[in-house]
Amino acid sequence: MWKEFKSFAMKGNVLDLAVAVVIGAAFGKIVTSLVNDIIMPLVGLLSGGINLKGLSFVYGDVNLNYGLFLQSVVDFFIISFSIFMVVRLIGKFRYKDTVKVEVVETPAPAPEVALLTEIRDLLRADKQGER
Repeated sequence: MWKEFKSFAMKGNVLDLAVAVVIGAAFGKIVTSLVNDIIMPLVGLLSGGINLKGLSFVYGDVNLNYGLFLQSVVDFFIISFSIFMVVRLIGKFRYKDTVKVEVVETPAPAPEVALLTEIRDLLRADKQGER
C-alpha cells in the first residue's frame, strides 16, 4: 500500500497540483491585500466613504454582517479576474511557439515515376482480377 501511495504521489500531475495550490494560496493573499488595501479604499472614496465591511443588520441578538459577505464577493471577482488574466498571459507565451506549423509541400513526382506507378497499379489490378 505504501508503494502504491508513493507511486501515486510522485506522479507529475500530483506534484504540479501541490505546487499550484501553494502558489495559489500565496497569490490569493496578494490579491486579498490588493483588494483590502488599495481597491476597496478607492471604491469607498469614490462612493462617498462607504465601507462594505461595516455594513450589518442587527435583529435582537443576531448580527448579520452582510458587508463582510459583499466584501468576499468583491474579493472573489477580483481574484477570479486576476487569475484569468495570468492564465491568459501564460497561455499566450506557452502556445506561441507550438502554434507555428510549417506546411511542407511534397514536390510532384517526376513524369517517369508517375508513369511507372500507374503501370504498377494496373499490373496489380490485373493480377488481382485473375484470382
